[in-house]
Amino acid sequence: MKKVILGLLGSAAMVASASVASAATLDDVKARGHLQCGVNTGLAGFAAPNDKGEWVGFDVDLCRAVAAAIFGDATKVNFTPTNATERFTALQSGEIDLLSRNTTWTLSRDTKLGFNFAGVNYYDGQGFMINAKSLPGVNSALQLSGASVCVQGGTTTELNLADYFRANNMEYNPVVFQALEEVNAAYESGRCDAYTTDQSGLYAIRLTLASPDDHVVLPEIISKEPLGPAVRQGDDQWFDIVKWTLNALIIAEELGITQANVDEMANSDNPEIKRVLGKEEGSTLATDLGLDNEWVVNIVKGVGNYGEVFERNIGSGSPLKIARGLNNLWTKGGILYAPPIR
Repeated sequence: MKKVILGLLGSAAMVASASVASAATLDDVKARGHLQCGVNTGLAGFAAPNDKGEWVGFDVDLCRAVAAAIFGDATKVNFTPTNATERFTALQSGEIDLLSRNTTWTLSRDTKLGFNFAGVNYYDGQGFMINAKSLPGVNSALQLSGASVCVQGGTTTELNLADYFRANNMEYNPVVFQALEEVNAAYESGRCDAYTTDQSGLYAIRLTLASPDDHVVLPEIISKEPLGPAVRQGDDQWFDIVKWTLNALIIAEELGITQANVDEMANSDNPEIKRVLGKEEGSTLATDLGLDNEWVVNIVKGVGNYGEVFERNIGSGSPLKIARGLNNLWTKGGILYAPPIR
């Protein structure tokens, strides 16, 4: 009997311990008064300081959306710039609460690194950019045999590059740097024949070059790069908050809820809209997450819906002018799809 009692007490202690651990990140964020979010050191359209020193971009707005869900205020977030290597250590060590930095979701990052990806906020693929004036007549990556290729170290990009050239029986000379700024400088100085990274990144980097029109992004996409926000494993509540923040952005676009009309939509008779915006009588959906009933309203007021975030930062309303493509809603020819809030 004594062993049974001790066993039950031990199980209860484990449950209590797990409960405390599951609330740790949210409690820490609230106690601190702001979210600490890891972002890129500077990638146009995704994460970079503007001329006022304020962080702006597609990944930045995901951080702001999480802050809005928790505090009702999208400004309650501080940003930690991280390079390709630092980003993982920063998340593992607890220096940041959330990594929102054009990071590819892979099996090994789920397992060896101990992360949970909260979903995909941008479907991307790796490509190549060349200086067309330096390489006249080159219009395909299959013509790059023997080329020197600038690439950032410690990334899936570096591994995909090796796979692509090996699979096509081509030789290449990798020119590897850890810092994005070093890769950019090496390419612009002519040290490399080509630059490889996610295609979205190539379009962003191209805009920063002295003569962007001289540079061409080749048509080949050589990999799948599902990019998304990541958190540490072991805190399911925090994982749920980040995951459902991303889902809420997508669902808001599906339902036509925008930054301009969210207050009006809160008075809708549509049962799904009422549920999403916290107006369903007797609902515990928000409290089950550990959030206020207005959490989705606050997200949309803070940053808009997914489509608004996309267009403002990297789409038609931005210098990058990237087409929605795969990142359009599933009802509009893309593959963007969110589970229901219910």
